Amino acid sequence: MKTKISYILLFISVFGYAQESLSELLKKHNNESIPYISVQELAMPKTKAIILDAREIAEYNVSHLKNAIYVGYKSFNTETVTKQITNKQQTIVVYCSLGIRSEDIAEQIKKEGYTNVYNLFGGIFEWKNNDYIVYDNNNEPTENVHAFSKEWSQWLLKGNKIYD
Repeated sequence: MKTKISYILLFISVFGYAQESLSELLKKHNNESIPYISVQELAMPKTKAIILDAREIAEYNVSHLKNAIYVGYKSFNTETVTKQITNKQQTIVVYCSLGIRSEDIAEQIKKEGYTNVYNLFGGIFEWKNNDYIVYDNNNEPTENVHAFSKEWSQWLLKGNKIYD
């Protein structure tokens, strides 16, 4: 009986606490040079922001936030932003799947002199997990969300996970 209890406690200690929180994940991958905005705050009607999608085009085509402007990640060019957004005080929210790639893009935008740049905490995954609507390539509501990878998809708790 003691052995069985020992195995159960070992299992709980190894697997029960192995999963980190989203906050811990972001702390591990980000340097927090860009302030976060929560999905709840972004969804508020009074929040007027330009939303930039810092994922790859295949991800954007499967699902994106309403009125999000695709800027990409691997092929991101700051001119994409500076040509479209001339008011450097305009509130800009950058998002990706979880908020890791978007911090990189937001840092580049900030270096261009934009002063109100935010990173969406938890990205499109957190948006969908909180029951907010995402849109497909035809700008129609969809339950599909590009899950980026099997590893990162563990953070997407709602919607249909789509992979390339």
